[in-house]
This record gives sequence, structure tokens and C-alpha cells, in this order.
Amino acid sequence: MKLMWLPIAALAVLVPLAAQKSGDSFLGRWDMTITATDSTYPGWLEVTELNGKMAARVQPRTGSVHPATDVVATAMMSGPNERSGLSLTVSQATPLHPPLAWDLSLKDGKLTGTQHDGDTVNVVTGVRAPALDHPAPKAWANPEPLFDGKDLTGWQPDKPAANHWVARNGELLNESKGANLRTTRSFDDFKLHIEYNCPQGGNSGVYLRGRYELQVEYEQVGANDTFHEMGAIYGFLAPAVELPKKPGQWESFDVTLVGRRLTVLRNGVKTIDNQEIPGITGGALDSHEGEPGPIYIQGDHTGGMKYRNITIASAKK
Repeated sequence: MKLMWLPIAALAVLVPLAAQKSGDSFLGRWDMTITATDSTYPGWLEVTELNGKMAARVQPRTGSVHPATDVVATAMMSGPNERSGLSLTVSQATPLHPPLAWDLSLKDGKLTGTQHDGDTVNVVTGVRAPALDHPAPKAWANPEPLFDGKDLTGWQPDKPAANHWVARNGELLNESKGANLRTTRSFDDFKLHIEYNCPQGGNSGVYLRGRYELQVEYEQVGANDTFHEMGAIYGFLAPAVELPKKPGQWESFDVTLVGRRLTVLRNGVKTIDNQEIPGITGGALDSHEGEPGPIYIQGDHTGGMKYRNITIASAKK
């Protein structure tokens, strides 16, 4: 076990949490931030315990949420500086990549530590994810358009030099893969209507508050399971109803997001019914789940995606 943050001079005593019974302080969900030399990006961690054994699942920068391995927790006893430690492997080694591992320390309700990616070491911090237990709004404001059909007013690309989004014939078209596109406004609880036209082989997504990807894809049959297919919250929530694929045709999502509770109608059929989104998905803008966020459309996978009639209604105060 590696505990890179442990000073040799501290002479701390490492005690397995099964004996110390203080490991439950790690239990729960954590919004993580990784600080590299040239960027800062989000992650997510959930720690659970079953029959005295610690387990975790993680959301790294990209890809899907998945179980961590080599999860080991300890209590570090060093007088007034007592803290708990957790180490885990985020991603196993591959022929082309070394393992990705976190060594974390818990003190005063916050996580700090290091991420080891081969010879690269980055700083990791974490705070407890908010419950977001919002009451259902008593009323919604009238829907307002987010896309005027004429230009990109109200939207901005994450990489302007690679932007291929254009307004054409009342549609928002990504001519070829490149930049992602986000609204300049941010939203808390909302009802979103968005129509999409996904070509065969297309892959995109609509990030709710910039953090939770509603999958838009018509890749080859068998490329994705139900947690990664059209209408899923990527890796977390699968549609409860299987609908016919309609590549190259206009379809719609009607999305209600209140706190973490999500309801989705696809083409008028309820496919996700008031389900909880556990945490951020891969490619999220940040892990600040307690804050409002934009509508963020993925454009860096494939071109040919079209969107139109994008409207949003916020909860009335």
C-alpha cells in the first residue's frame, strides 16, 4: 500500500479500519477535483461497506463509472493530527498505460491526496457530494428558447479553434467532430425540451448542468449496453423502455431535473421516472454538484449531429 502523503518522521501507526472501526468516515459520495500542471478536472468517488469489507466505485475524467480495485482503508494515529487514509486503484494497467491510483487522506471532512499515473503525480481533493434533496417545484416558469435558430447567440464552444457548430435552416448542426458547445447561462432545477437528429454511427450527448450526460448515440448494434445507449444517463441510469432506433430522423427528449431526481420522456414515452443521479459522468465540466450549471452538448465524438427547438423552463421561486 502506498501512502505518499505520510511523512517518514511522523511515525504514524497504521491500523486496519476493520479493527479501528473509523473507516465509516469515508463512506458516501465525494465530489473530486484533480489538479494537474496544465489543467484541473473533475472526478467522483463513492465508498461503501458490506460485511466489513470496503468497496468503491469511481468516475475518472472520461469514460464510465466503474468499480475501483485494491481498496484499502487505514486509520493513522498521530496525536492531534490523527487522520484516516484510503488507497485504491482507479483504473487497472493496460498494455499501453500504467495503473491509475489514488492515495487519499481524510481530515476535517475533506479528502486530500495524490493521483499516481505512472511517473506523473497530481493533487487530488474531495468534498462530500451534496444530497440535492430539492422539493418538487410548485410551479414552472414559461419555457424560453435557448437556441434562436439563426446563430450561436447564447452558446459558446469550449475550443473555439476547433468549433464546427453552425446554425443552419433553424437547426444547430455540428458539421464535423471538434468542439463541445455550452450555454452561456447556468441553471438549477429545470424542464428541458430538446429535439435531436442522430445519424447512423453518431455519438453525442446532452450534459445536464454540464455534469450529467444524457446519451445520444446510434452506434453499431452491440456497441453499447443499456447504461450507455440512447437516453441513458451515461453509466448510471438505463432507460426502462426500449424504443425503436430512428437514425436520421427527428426525435425529442423532455427532461425534468430537480436536485438529483430525473425524469425523461423520449418521443413522449417515459423512459426514466424520477430516478436519482448518483454523481457526475465522464466528460463533466466540473464536480461542483451544488451549483447551477449550463446545458452542454458534446461535439467531440462525431459530426453530423443536429439539434433544434431547445427550450428550458426554470422552477418558479
